[in-house]
Amino acid sequence: MTTPLFGTLCLVGIGLINSSIARAARKHGLAGRIITIDASEQACATALELGVVDLAGTDAALAADADLVIVGTPVGAMASVGAAIGPHLKAGAIVSDVGSVKSAVVRDLLPHLPQGVHFVPGHPIAGTEHSGPTAGFAELFEGRWCILTPLPGTDQQAIDKVTALWQAMGSMIEIMDPQHHDKVLAVTSHLPHLIAYTIVGTANDMEGHLQQEVIKFSASGFRDFTRIAASDPVMWRDIFMTNKEAVLEIIQRFTEDLTALQRAIRWGEAETLEKRFTETRAIRRAIIDAKQA
Repeated sequence: MTTPLFGTLCLVGIGLINSSIARAARKHGLAGRIITIDASEQACATALELGVVDLAGTDAALAADADLVIVGTPVGAMASVGAAIGPHLKAGAIVSDVGSVKSAVVRDLLPHLPQGVHFVPGHPIAGTEHSGPTAGFAELFEGRWCILTPLPGTDQQAIDKVTALWQAMGSMIEIMDPQHHDKVLAVTSHLPHLIAYTIVGTANDMEGHLQQEVIKFSASGFRDFTRIAASDPVMWRDIFMTNKEAVLEIIQRFTEDLTALQRAIRWGEAETLEKRFTETRAIRRAIIDAKQA
């Protein structure tokens, strides 16, 4: 019988990502025991009913035996989570997370971790618009990237073990500096979500009959935006608040580009539009070639 990668895996928060980790860890035999800590007693009860964890509760002391703790709460809660679990962590334990922002996670979580506990922040580039313990599935991470952002001097064995976990769940690994991660994700994830929330919000603000027609005759473009805009509002509120600088920088660049297209439309500059649209098609082809479509 193969020895599990981790004796005890503790998942703080049991939403989409952590419940998918629990399922994948169970499927691939990566943990001897899986525990979840969640502020919601209902979420704990659901996780137990689903059989994705062996133990669940609201007490932070449940993290005491964990070899690996993965924090899957909204990024705005990282400081309070760190303060709650920090005193209970054993020497040699590894703490990671799945947040979409990394600089703020390092800033808020690291100070609460005792000496002898290793910190390997992470971000799986995977998800759906659904949330909660019932939304997870073991295959969520297969063929997807997981970005790790360990700080200089982090124990290499800890990095290797977290890497091995994600690889066993089907992910490809990239190591990045936290600040660089936040700039990249501001373009690839955060700005698209902001645009989606804005477009769907614009439709929502239209007069009643026009709003109903927008819904009735939704083309694929608007449908795709509504899927993105259906994502967890608390999670995305925290992402924009904690990655403020990078997001504002990208919004400024996007606004300038949008103004240029607005001018081209106004002045009938068909060649400008066609040139831009031709350039952007190449990005879609590259995503398909990279099997990330």
